[in-house]
Amino acid sequence: MFKQKVTQLVTEALAQEPSLFLIDLSIGENNAIKVVLDGDNGVSVKDCIAVSRGVEHNLDREEYDFSLEVTSAGVSEPLTLPRQYVKNAGRKLKVKTKDGQTIEGLLTASDDKGCTLQWKTREPKPIGKGKVTVEKEATLSYDNMVEAKVMINFN
Repeated sequence: MFKQKVTQLVTEALAQEPSLFLIDLSIGENNAIKVVLDGDNGVSVKDCIAVSRGVEHNLDREEYDFSLEVTSAGVSEPLTLPRQYVKNAGRKLKVKTKDGQTIEGLLTASDDKGCTLQWKTREPKPIGKGKVTVEKEATLSYDNMVEAKVMINFN
């Protein structure tokens, strides 16, 4: 009953700002509520406060003893929803696939089924000695990915 009420309140709070979306909602021991958000244009402190108030002001503390934490998805967290891939178009991703492959490349496209990465690699020349730089591209389905993270560039 409590989880249903909290889920409903979070859904209603997110409906007020369509660019925000839910990454995770968990309720732990002692009714510790944790809401993790992301947004098409990022998540501001103001956004977290609005969702927090939407939940907290509609739960009766006399009826439920709870704690509430509303945060944005961290930069080191893996991407979990197709909407996050759309948001991160043009950024470099590190993707681990189910077959054990790791690919680091530029996210050039995404949809509900998967994403496309492009990268450059050095490969042996077809004829002769030495290596040549080759551009590669791979379209990966989300079902085939174990984990995808945005690579942060500090330059």
